[in-house]
Amino acid sequence: MDNQAFEALTTASLPQRLGSNSALTDRIGTDASTWKVREVGDGNLNLVFIVEGPDGSVIVKQALPYVRLVGDSWPLPLKRSFFEYNALIRQADRMPGMVPEVLHFDETQALIIMEFLSPHIILRQALIEGQILPGLGPDLGLFVARTLFRGSDLSMDTKKRKADLALFADNAELCDITENLVFSDPYFDAEMNAHTSPQLDGLVKELRADRDLKVAAQAMKHLFAAKAETLLHGDLHTGSVMVIPGETKVIDPEFAFYGPMAFDVGMMLANFWMNYFSQSGHEQNGDRDDMRAFVLTTITEIWNTFAAEFANLWRTERTGILYQASLFEDQGDILGSEQALDGVLHDIWVDALGFAGIEMHRRILGLAHNADFESIEDADLRASCEAKALKLGRHIAVNRGIIHSITEVNNLAERLQQEMAV
Repeated sequence: MDNQAFEALTTASLPQRLGSNSALTDRIGTDASTWKVREVGDGNLNLVFIVEGPDGSVIVKQALPYVRLVGDSWPLPLKRSFFEYNALIRQADRMPGMVPEVLHFDETQALIIMEFLSPHIILRQALIEGQILPGLGPDLGLFVARTLFRGSDLSMDTKKRKADLALFADNAELCDITENLVFSDPYFDAEMNAHTSPQLDGLVKELRADRDLKVAAQAMKHLFAAKAETLLHGDLHTGSVMVIPGETKVIDPEFAFYGPMAFDVGMMLANFWMNYFSQSGHEQNGDRDDMRAFVLTTITEIWNTFAAEFANLWRTERTGILYQASLFEDQGDILGSEQALDGVLHDIWVDALGFAGIEMHRRILGLAHNADFESIEDADLRASCEAKALKLGRHIAVNRGIIHSITEVNNLAERLQQEMAV
C-alpha cells in the first residue's frame, strides 16, 4: 500500500489491501479471508479498526483528510499520523510499557498498525461506570514526569532536541485546533460552540463577560504557543488512556508538539475534576461517594507522583543544557540545585492550574464535549454538574498564582459539590 495514493480503508477493503502486510499477518494470521474487521472509532478525527485473525488481533488506525466530527468541510492534513507515530516511539523509549507497541507505519496511507489492548477499556468509560482502579494515579504521574522531563532540555542532547523541535513544529494544523477550540472559542459566541441550554445560559453569559477570565485564557494560550519546553502528548485526557485493574496505557498522541510541560499535566487533572462533578449524574444504582473519594485521591496521586518523580529525574538524569550540574552539584551547591528545582516545579504547578481551568471550560462550552457530562440524560442534572466544573475552572484559572496545593483545589471541589448539590 505504501506506493498507492491515499485511500480510506473500509471494513470490506481492509483485508484485501493489508492482506500481504507482514506486520499484520505475523501477528494475526496469513489468511485474510478469515479476518474479522470492525470499525470502532468513536473519536473526533480518525478511522480505527479492530482486526481479528486466528492467531491474534491488532488495531489499524488511519487518519482522514478532514475532521471526522465535522466532515469534509473541515480539511485536515494526513501528516498527523506521522506525528502520532513519532510520538509513540519516543514515549515508548521514555516510559517503557505505557503505550501500545507500534507494529507498522505507512506514511502515504496515514495508518499505524499497533498492538490491540485487550481487555482494556477507555479510562473515561471506566470512571463513568464507577470503577475504582488502584495504581491509576501513580501510573499517570510517572508517565507525565518521565515523558516530559526526558523530552526536554533538562535531559536530551541539545542538538537532538532541536531537531525534534523542528520536526514536530510542522504539526501546526492540530496546534491550531487547540489554540482556537480550547483557548478562544469558549469565551465568545463561536459558530461551533454548544452548551446545555437554557440551563447554563446565564452562567455562560457571565463567563464570557469576565475580563479576568478572558485575560487568563489568553495568557495560557500565549504560553501554549510560545513555550516550547518539551515534547507533549498534546491531548492527554481520560479518553486517551486505556485501563484494566493494575495496568494503564496511554494512546492517541497525534496532537504531539513541543510546548509547556504544564499543559499535559493540567489537561489530565482537569478531566478528573470534571469526572468528579459528573458522578452525581451516574448514581442510578446507588450513591457514588466512594467513587468521588477515589477520583480526588487519584488527582492527588497524579500530582504528588509527578512532582516526586520529576525531582528524582532532576537529581539523577539532568544531563541537558539547563541547570547543569557543573554550576551546582559539582561545586558542592546542592541547595542551589534544589532552589532551581523548586522554582521549576512551582512554575509547572501554576501553569497546570491555568491549563486545567481552561480545559474544563472548553469541554462544556466549546465544540468537543466529553461523555462524563454528555451521557447524563437529564438536562437539568447535567447542567448542575457542569456548572460546578465551570465555577471551579474559573477559580483555578484566574487565581492560579495564589493556590498553593492540590489539597486546596480538591477541598474547593468538595465544597462546590456539597453546596451546589442537586
